[in-house]
Parts: sequence; C-alpha cells; structure tokens
Amino acid sequence: MSLQPSAVQESAVSLAAPQVSPPPPATGLCLPAATLWWRELVRFYRQRARVVGVIGSPIVFWLIIGAGFGSSFATGAAAGKQGYLEYFFPGTMVLIVLFTAVFTMMSVIEDRQEGFLQSVLVAPCPRASIVLGKSLGGATLATLQGIVFLVLAPTLGIGVGFWQFWSIFGALALVALSLTGVGFAVAWRLDSTHAFHAIVNLFLIPAWLLSGALFPLAGASPWVRYVMLANPLTYGTEALRALLFGRAALPLGLSLGVIAAFDLVMLGWGLAMVGGEGARAARR
Repeated sequence: MSLQPSAVQESAVSLAAPQVSPPPPATGLCLPAATLWWRELVRFYRQRARVVGVIGSPIVFWLIIGAGFGSSFATGAAAGKQGYLEYFFPGTMVLIVLFTAVFTMMSVIEDRQEGFLQSVLVAPCPRASIVLGKSLGGATLATLQGIVFLVLAPTLGIGVGFWQFWSIFGALALVALSLTGVGFAVAWRLDSTHAFHAIVNLFLIPAWLLSGALFPLAGASPWVRYVMLANPLTYGTEALRALLFGRAALPLGLSLGVIAAFDLVMLGWGLAMVGGEGARAARR
C-alpha cells in the first residue's frame, strides 16, 4: 500500500515543524505572594546574628541615651515626672522597626545577584506578587521585632492592656509597611549592598532622628519643626506615643492617616517600578 505524494508531503511538514508546548498556566496573586512572604520569614530567622543585631543595637541606644539623660529630661508640665527612658521608648520601637524593615529588603539585592529575582520575573505569576510578598514579609518581621521590645514596657511602669496591645500592634504594622516600602524602592534600583547601606545611613537615619524620637516636636526650632512635620516617620512615632502614654504632639487619627497614606504611596511606587522600567533593569 503506497502513500499519495500529498500525504507524504504533509507528513514531512508535520515532522519538520517544531513542537511548541503551550505556556504554563498563570497563577494567582495570593499564592506567589504568600510563598515569598514565608521565604522572607524563614530566611531572616535563619540568620541569627542579624536577628540579634536589629533588636540589640536599639536596646543599647535606649539604655545608654535614656540613662544618660535620666530624670533631667521632661516634655513639659503635662508630662509630669516622665523621664527620658519613657520618652525615648516609642522612638526605640521605631528604630527597631526601621532596622528590621529596611535591612530585610537587602534580600532584593541578594536575590538579584543569585539569579532568584530573574526567575521570579519570568515565572507565570503577577509581578505585583513580588512587591506584596517582599513588603509584607519585611513588615511582618519588623512588627514582630517591635513587639518583642514592647515586653520591656512594664519595667518602666507602662501598663499595656489587651486592646492597647493590639492597637500598638496595628500602628507598628503601618510603620513597618511604610519603611519596608522605602527599603524595597531603594534596593530595587541598586546592585550593591554597600550602596544600600550608604543610602540608608544618609537618608533614613536622619529621618529617624527628626521623627520626634530624640527630642519633642514642640521644643524644636521653627525650621526643624517644619522638617519634622514633613517627615512621615514623625507621625508613626507620635502615634505610638499616643497609644502608649495617652498623649502626643499630634492627634492620633492624623498620625495614623498620614502613615496609612504613605503606605499606599510606597506600595504604588513599588508596583510601578516592578511593572515597568524596574523589571527590565532586574533582568540584566
């Protein structure tokens, strides 16, 4: 039995044509983001030296600076006999959150150097999962580290009730998410951890110094007060101070609103970078 010439030609063409496999199905947003979130947690707590460093250094600052000023510091008549250890407590919490949230984002640079980030970018998952997974992972770690420091509050006579604890937890989470967004935005554009450290020391540490952590807003000179009011970190520090002591230089609602708005800005910025020009830069 012989084949017709047309049938032979069709068979040859079909054999010569490359077999193109269909693209893998795209996954949703939640699963990739949750995977990256869990990876950030496991990766951080495996580096025990970093865990100790991000919480140990601020505690040392708090003890030395607070004990140095002692009871010679007071924020005014409304503060009563509040010493500097009490005043510095919310600022130390913010410093712990800053160290944890920002330096956790160094994993973005490390992932790029190891090739992991490029693999995630070409995977069939939304690029928004990179921003959400990394940001939520860093924010979770920073919030937990801040809560660990909150355990020391009763040593200063600061009582923390049940609902007060969860209010502080929420405020810490907002501050942590904003700082993680800043760290992500900085790390996404850089290829060196040394450059990342330099930018953090140049901008974020002064932002913390001008957040009301070391000195009150009311006692600052006019131009410093304007800078502090323009600093989003000031509102996070004052929100924690209001929740801890029941009084602050700024209304609690205003502070929480500004921090929440800043969170949205940083998340939007991260999504724009990953979805556009930043994605092409990360493929290099």
